[in-house]
Amino acid sequence: MFSANLDAPLPYPPFSINTPGQAKNRRLNQLSASLHEQAAAAFTEFGEKQRLFTSINYGAATWDKKRRVIVKAEHSQRGSNPRYVVTNLPGDDQLLYDTLYCARGDMENRIKEQQLGLFADRTSCHKWWPNQFRLLLSSIAYVLLESIRRLYLVRTELARSQVTTIRLKLLKIGAVIIRNTRRIKVLLSGSYPYQKLFARVAADLAPG
Repeated sequence: MFSANLDAPLPYPPFSINTPGQAKNRRLNQLSASLHEQAAAAFTEFGEKQRLFTSINYGAATWDKKRRVIVKAEHSQRGSNPRYVVTNLPGDDQLLYDTLYCARGDMENRIKEQQLGLFADRTSCHKWWPNQFRLLLSSIAYVLLESIRRLYLVRTELARSQVTTIRLKLLKIGAVIIRNTRRIKVLLSGSYPYQKLFARVAADLAPG
């Protein structure tokens, strides 16, 4: 799970952030071959996954100049897993890769999480405003579930669950509704397996 501290200063000026991934190719693999060999040798010696980083200057045929490319040489029991990231930022290779590139990828995962888990892609109306309203409701639902996960599900079995799991396991409960002239009763399922967790989260969300 990725959560950003909006009050914390950015490690780099926001106008200069540029860390796109670069598809691997034979030339990049050749330029970084020695690092991949080191990672493979270290894995063979220690039996643990190895991650080594360096930078190389690389220019594709369509580029106007060579650019800095961060190389991640990873080797595990699954074999070699090279990754390349183009950047115009100064700084440590691994720091840039882990804190900027990987974090950006995780943000894309959160967008996908909302799209698939909270139906943000249901914009089938022929008019713009109804679709915008649907997307707004989905965004509000995501903020609510993310806040519940971050604040009230810490150190529980759902602490690292995606919103789909939280929705299905914590909120989607079978119930019987009884209505008369004076009141409406909602009787929740007695066999619901997350009763204690639900009750705790509900109490934490209660006002006052």
